[in-house]
Amino acid sequence: MAEIILSLIDFEEKDLEQLRLVAGERKLVTRAELGGNVPDEIWQQAVVILGNPTPAQLKECEHLKLLQLQSAGSDNYCQPGVLPEDVVLCNATGSYGMAIAEHMVGVTMMMAKKLHLYRDQQFAGVWRDLGPVMPISGSRVLVVGLGDIGTEYAIRMYMLGANITGVTRTVKQGPPFVDQMAVTAQLDELLPQADIVALALPGGSATTGIMNAHRIGLMKPGALLLNVGRGNAIDTEALVKALEEGKLGGVALDVTDPEPLPVDHPLWHQPRAVITPHISGGLHLRDIYNKLVVRCIRNVAAFTQGRPYESQVDRATGYAVSKAD
Repeated sequence: MAEIILSLIDFEEKDLEQLRLVAGERKLVTRAELGGNVPDEIWQQAVVILGNPTPAQLKECEHLKLLQLQSAGSDNYCQPGVLPEDVVLCNATGSYGMAIAEHMVGVTMMMAKKLHLYRDQQFAGVWRDLGPVMPISGSRVLVVGLGDIGTEYAIRMYMLGANITGVTRTVKQGPPFVDQMAVTAQLDELLPQADIVALALPGGSATTGIMNAHRIGLMKPGALLLNVGRGNAIDTEALVKALEEGKLGGVALDVTDPEPLPVDHPLWHQPRAVITPHISGGLHLRDIYNKLVVRCIRNVAAFTQGRPYESQVDRATGYAVSKAD
């Protein structure tokens, strides 16, 4: 039986040629050339998959040895029974940091300067001064999750004059632009001091509900809250209540719980909420695409040549245990 490398990612032809070169004797098959529908025999023959198949599709993969995700998040694939233990799982961490961090800076500035509220006034034909705004310089920014995305956001906010506190699972030495490092267990004492709280966390039991009603209540009045990791990191009901009571200065959500957000959900109607439909990453910037191409080529080469993988995931934690260059 011929071994197949199946790409569910729409790569350009020049990049498919590079993948064919490193694939060696294995045949590279793309979803596009199959007309969008992958037949059962292709799933069964696939030894490598590039992209994010569904759990149902993975059940057809009898010979799979490597799953290289298009996403940085891998929690859905770490659940027991989704992947056999002998299948190597790699994510795309390192591909999205710059793009998502720029999105985060954009919505931070929007909320701090009330630009979203002025935009609403524009559509209503209202000329009204909305009063004081938040300074970025000198503000205290709490970055919860100092991985690729969190680090990229932290350095940009530092360059704007903010004081950065990084929060990680375990004790780590932070980069020079981070003023203070802390662990998740210290969140309760850190939240009341922060002007801006940014969540850049993977999914999983350790991060679900990390911003519950109690912790939202600990936030400084008028503080800003951002979430670009997983929607379920925040207790949505408690967040809506805090917004309705005017406790928070603003919230920017690129991820929600539930997701997609139902059309009748009360979050849509909170004027201090900035909601985007999980688009801060994706392939919206060329930089993301380029980094994803390199990751896939390197890991296909690693598979065919028996070398170590980049961004191989520890399924117990959902984090990559080997980093990209």
